[in-house]
Amino acid sequence: MNNEQAERMKSGRGFIAALDQSGGSTPKALRLYGIDKDSYSGDDEMFDLVHAMRERIVTSPAFSGDHILGAILFEQTMGRQFAGQPAPDYLWQTKHVVPFLKIDKGLAAEADGVQLMKPNPGLDDLLARANSAHIFGTKMRSVIQTANPEGIAQIVAQQFEAARQITEAGLVPIIEPEITISAPDKQASERILLDEITKGLDADPFPLPVMFKLSIPTVDDFYAPLIANPAVLRVVALSGGYSRAEANERLARNHGLIASFSRALSEGLSASQTDEEFNSMLAASIESIYQASLT
Repeated sequence: MNNEQAERMKSGRGFIAALDQSGGSTPKALRLYGIDKDSYSGDDEMFDLVHAMRERIVTSPAFSGDHILGAILFEQTMGRQFAGQPAPDYLWQTKHVVPFLKIDKGLAAEADGVQLMKPNPGLDDLLARANSAHIFGTKMRSVIQTANPEGIAQIVAQQFEAARQITEAGLVPIIEPEITISAPDKQASERILLDEITKGLDADPFPLPVMFKLSIPTVDDFYAPLIANPAVLRVVALSGGYSRAEANERLARNHGLIASFSRALSEGLSASQTDEEFNSMLAASIESIYQASLT
């Protein structure tokens, strides 16, 4: 664990940019950016186009450590370059933005009201590559659809098991048990989730701090005890399908909770924009999310 990066994540002002769209979410991200499916053929062209979008974002003058603490990369991005530098090194050395890596392999089918992560037998090898690439931490996502105590307990147990493997490799995990924002029992899911997380943290401390990426809670400051937990480096929030304006408004009511937005960050950006238009739109987006993360 890089101590300078850890201190930045613990006490820095700003938010985390989520640039980790995977194979399943990339077509939608490109479509929102103004590139339709008929503009490319096959996965290689698709990933080249989304990498160009990411590179345009991170090399923009608007994207800097003044407002952005960290950025989450897709696995394939880790081996690519931004502006002629390895992507993780460019983020830290040029922009002073801490690099994270998405390490999950997607979601399993829903059972017991949740979607666990798919098996990840190559995780040790991926963590070794992440260390070699100067990655600071990781992110892994599972999804809670309903307030099912057994399912939520399984989610937390699986996330904690993987997080232990990650911390033992010297990396800081972002544990992301997303609760679907449209769930009618979202608040009940939040209560069960916080209880399971708290029990897990108390029962068996991790060798390194951990982070959490959570849906913005129904009740403001509900996750304050987790934010204050000394075992937790930082708690960040996903936009979860809210518009940027609504996500910012909800986030700002939660003290100590900062953003880790993906779609809400890139909202309004287009491949057809001039650099001036693109940079202006991105700067406004970053400033609004930054302000919402300062409370």
